[in-house]
Amino acid sequence: MPLRRLLPATLLAAAACAVAPAGAGAAGAPYRPGEVVVRYARGAHAANAAGDDAVTRVVKLPRRESVAAAARRLATRPGVLSATPSYIAHASGWSPADPGRTRAPGGWQALQWNFLPFTGVDAPDAWQHLIAAGRPGGKGVVVAVLDTGIAYSNHGRFLRSPDFSSIRFVHGYDFVDDDAYPNDENGHGTHVAGTIAEGTGNGVGVTGLAYGVKLMPVRVLNQAGRGDTVPIARGIRWAADHGAQVINLSFEFPTTVTRQQIPTILDALRHARRKGVLVVGASGNAAAQAVAYPARADDVLSVGATTEHGCQASYSNVGQDLDLVAPGGGKDAPLAGDPGCHPNAPAGGDIFQETFTGENPRRFGLPSGYIGTSMAAPHVSATAALVIASGILGPRPTPGALERRLEQTARDLGVPGRDPHYGAGLVDAARATDPAVPVG
Repeated sequence: MPLRRLLPATLLAAAACAVAPAGAGAAGAPYRPGEVVVRYARGAHAANAAGDDAVTRVVKLPRRESVAAAARRLATRPGVLSATPSYIAHASGWSPADPGRTRAPGGWQALQWNFLPFTGVDAPDAWQHLIAAGRPGGKGVVVAVLDTGIAYSNHGRFLRSPDFSSIRFVHGYDFVDDDAYPNDENGHGTHVAGTIAEGTGNGVGVTGLAYGVKLMPVRVLNQAGRGDTVPIARGIRWAADHGAQVINLSFEFPTTVTRQQIPTILDALRHARRKGVLVVGASGNAAAQAVAYPARADDVLSVGATTEHGCQASYSNVGQDLDLVAPGGGKDAPLAGDPGCHPNAPAGGDIFQETFTGENPRRFGLPSGYIGTSMAAPHVSATAALVIASGILGPRPTPGALERRLEQTARDLGVPGRDPHYGAGLVDAARATDPAVPVG
């Protein structure tokens, strides 16, 4: 089994790294890493405006100094009224109780930068929108995960992941072994499924973006994370014919594979589109200037990866066929003219979800090393499920309507407007599910 920093997914699924995760302060409240908010008394700061009782400045910290230590140090300086972390507020957002792990005392917020505002998808406000709509977590929507399987049941040598309940799943199928038991033998599919619908607000592990949906496990990749065209095509058709409303494809073919070489998969994708199913695919991890298939197909919403800086990830495939980006972790790509990118900075936070801690499908935890467009795509699949459940686009939105909503509410990154590095921008679950944002 290859290292997770070169994650398998079909014929090739690459990955990379990420940048420092948001910290957590008092009562686990998340704050911006590398910053302290300092209030200076009148006259104690050169930039203090006449008549103001205090002036506030954001102090950027040296790379190795912790926020807590810097706040204590700055608070002792003459003229400083206060020095605090730059806490992150969520407007009416729901913040569930999921403890993360012992070495991350801030709980899920200390690990899952990808679900926070700014450079994440803003899950708390999206969760609140769905609670207000009476469909918490996207309740009632079915999302198919075509992957290495999911740890969805206690069957033989397999166990269900501790942060999934049995009611989270609908019937699936294994197109690798051709049986009715699509159990995960790799861990990749369980991780992807966790981003979509891991248990949330249950005091276990971390959180899932669309925690109320039903997951359909469809195994099309083997234990090594590789899959052939025929099982993949069969899996797409099967999911579309058995009630899936969104299909997630977190895998890629090599960028040398052309549409002429995968006609059965393209036929299956057209079939899913005709059935009204939105298919979401990973753009690929080869740092190529072209999106890989199947994400490159016209009937797939293609997703590239961003880092915690909100920058294109160094491994992410880009190009004119890129539709959206979502958090995948990893090092920033060296984009000329983008001051927000730090390609020489060390890698930081990965994407964390409950999955195997090794190769044993009976041992679970929150392992590091999961990064890539495989991790980015399920953010978009989950957001699409939330949009469907919200009713903003009506009871049965078409794939085209969902794509437009996700693109029109995305956070523009890079140069203004659509571009080859970010597509329409970073998916924003809060704006996409906000009934106050007009439907375009």
